[in-house]
Amino acid sequence: MKTIICGSGDVGYSISDKLSKEGFEVTVVDESKDRLKKISEHLDVKTVNGVPSLPSTLSKAGAQECDILIAVTKSDETNMICCQIGHSLFQIPK
Repeated sequence: MKTIICGSGDVGYSISDKLSKEGFEVTVVDESKDRLKKISEHLDVKTVNGVPSLPSTLSKAGAQECDILIAVTKSDETNMICCQIGHSLFQIPK
């Protein structure tokens, strides 16, 4: 299953690690190049640098073919916007 995870902090890293080991195709989106670099060096995931709440960033991450979107940034508002955009614009089912 194709999964986008918005946020590359401790929670995003942990979820990415677990899902990638279970065979999910994971893409992590974050504004921090340093955290994305850490994730890409240690995990078998794709990364996209950008603002996760922007439709253009989610599109770059592959939202058109995504099955699951998980938003775990440090901002509750950003998380809600990411999920709403994923549902409304890209029809992400979960």
